[in-house]
Amino acid sequence: MPLLSLTQYNCNKSAKNSTNNGIFEHTKKQKNDMSFSKWIGGALGWSFGGPIGAIIGLAIGSVIDAMSDGNPLLRQGQPQQRGQRTTYRTRPQQRPQTQSGDFEVSLLILASIVIKADGKQDQRELDFVRQQFLNMYGKERANHAFKLFKGITNQNNISTRQVCLQIKQMMDHPSRLQLMHFLFGIAKADGTVTQDEERQIYTIAGYLGISSRDYDSIKAMFYNSSDNAYKILEIDKSASVDDIKKAYRTMAKKYHPDKVIHLGKEHQAGAEEKFRQVQVAYEQIQKERRF
Repeated sequence: MPLLSLTQYNCNKSAKNSTNNGIFEHTKKQKNDMSFSKWIGGALGWSFGGPIGAIIGLAIGSVIDAMSDGNPLLRQGQPQQRGQRTTYRTRPQQRPQTQSGDFEVSLLILASIVIKADGKQDQRELDFVRQQFLNMYGKERANHAFKLFKGITNQNNISTRQVCLQIKQMMDHPSRLQLMHFLFGIAKADGTVTQDEERQIYTIAGYLGISSRDYDSIKAMFYNSSDNAYKILEIDKSASVDDIKKAYRTMAKKYHPDKVIHLGKEHQAGAEEKFRQVQVAYEQIQKERRF
């Protein structure tokens, strides 16, 4: 075999390195893509079915299309809706336990509804959603969630009522309260809650079966007024000291982080914040009433 010239050798080496780099990038991309599919496939429970399942299916399709660039092998890795899953249309004897992923996708859909309530998507609200997911889930899972979130926000004509009715039937009350707390946080991310956003959150609360007292309690955590502490504890300013103490015990129990322990540690921080605000409200009233 004839010896290669130095120029030929360098060209061959460069071509080989280029090929290796291309294979490396392709393999890395495939791992990231399959990681997304694995995250979706392993995280969801009851939300695979019903209107939420349809919304997520469309969003996943758009994300997979963008990542796969027509790769049929990756498309085969998309999660399929499971026929055995109970949908919101059935009435199981016992409500299935909400998994972390069920809460997560419910949060994404409702967040997209609230953000678009005033007819625009404020960058500060989008940044708030991203930051909250980074805090809760870490970088990789947060990136997956935000890709899905973009796929959801691009959809039109999402039925708020149908989505909420599915959540109401399948999700426990403490988890639904946690959803409300997060939605007010999103709306307040740009410094103020618009009337359109507040109206949308109020509508969502009604569909979710959240009482007006619970709604006002959570709402008061995001506003500054003289009677907010009383609203957080769900009592009137004329309440007796005994009633105040009783209300504090009731609300501390209702908002205790252990109520949503089944959602995983990633959602404990939000629950702890609600619990802390109940304590702050009680201490403020103690100071005002001197007991």
